[in-house]
Amino acid sequence: MLRYSLILSSSLIVVACAGTPHLSAAPDLALPDTYVSAPAAHGPQEPDWVSALGDGALPGLIGTALANNPDLAAARANTEAARASARAGQAPRLPSVDFGTTAVTRPAGEVYSAGIDVSWQADVWGRISNLARASALSAEAAEADYAGAELSIAASVASTWFALTEARLQRELSEHDVATRQRQLDIVERRFVRGVVRSSDVRTARSALASSQATLSIRQRAESQTARGLQTLLGAYPDGSVTPGAELPMLAALPAPGTPGELISRRPDVVAAEFRLAAAGFSAEAARKALYPSLSLIGSYSGQTTEISDLFSPSTLVESLTASITAPIFRAGALRAERDRAAALARAQAASYVNTSLTALREVENALTADSLLADRVAALETAREEAQAALELVERQYASGVGTIFELIDAQTRLIQAEGQLITARRERIDNRIALHLAIAGPFNAPAALIPSEQ
Repeated sequence: MLRYSLILSSSLIVVACAGTPHLSAAPDLALPDTYVSAPAAHGPQEPDWVSALGDGALPGLIGTALANNPDLAAARANTEAARASARAGQAPRLPSVDFGTTAVTRPAGEVYSAGIDVSWQADVWGRISNLARASALSAEAAEADYAGAELSIAASVASTWFALTEARLQRELSEHDVATRQRQLDIVERRFVRGVVRSSDVRTARSALASSQATLSIRQRAESQTARGLQTLLGAYPDGSVTPGAELPMLAALPAPGTPGELISRRPDVVAAEFRLAAAGFSAEAARKALYPSLSLIGSYSGQTTEISDLFSPSTLVESLTASITAPIFRAGALRAERDRAAALARAQAASYVNTSLTALREVENALTADSLLADRVAALETAREEAQAALELVERQYASGVGTIFELIDAQTRLIQAEGQLITARRERIDNRIALHLAIAGPFNAPAALIPSEQ
């Protein structure tokens, strides 16, 4: 499930307390209070958009994908790697301790030595802290990426599942069309035997049947490929054995989409972009501070003896403590070039953050606009199907009485099949757009807990 809601707030508090460099601050966006395309009347905000779609099989499929999808497993591993990098990034803030021992053979005998060295670089200017914060923020960005990957996989599974249901309905529609064309051909052939119609009517009916059979093959192939695509998302062998849903669900009223400000604060890719911007700002600040002098402390505790039993005797051990201040004088402009490069990268991240935010807002506005337009299209196609059905019944009676022609019969049947096929596609497209809306607004969802891998 999604975990992005608390990631941003917890980490940016740390950033703020540490004195965020200017380059780490996200640009201000001029956001309206509500979405321009949001309808005046809408349903409540849905706590679980997967269940709200009204398909009982969908939550289990998504839970399986969250547990087994290879892309999600890779994202999970990347997150763990980022966490490890963040832990490593904290290490330079503490002293390092090394132990060494040697044995040297000389003409006079064996000489043994051992020592412990302690070194520490004082974080006088905060450069080391800046690098540590940048590493921690990069790990938070990876966490947000993983939350986004979960949401994306859930949306992909939902979209593919309903595409599979549509493929089944289209295949069944084609089977019905083939059966109807065969029945019409039988009628034409009987009438030809009685001398009522010409041979051209028979050939025309056969051609129509063959065309419908060809379309059926296309529908069967589409269903098989979609089933295999769904199995791939589920991390299963793609043998095409998935049983599609029986019907496409009817959608409830459009849910409350929230506000643009809420979207910016919770959508995973926007959250990740803001983390990366903050990390780039701290990295740029660290690169600037690399031009300043550094203070290092080195301590050692070592001894040397010809008797290994006396190696750690107090009489043979020597203590030393060294403090050094190092200031860069000539690096052929490398440090200044790195400072400028890091600052440029931070500015690029700021532009990327703005672009990611605008893209997210555009996707929500597009989905809100499309919802009502697709609803209108579904209503129009329902009318078209009803009229095409009535027209076919009329033409069949006319043809049976010898008034209508074979071309009128075939055309009426074709119009009905096209209207029914377009209606199925339009209903699926509206469901797909609703899923895209939930993906765009980063809507929360649930999946069976038993199927979701536990956190390491």
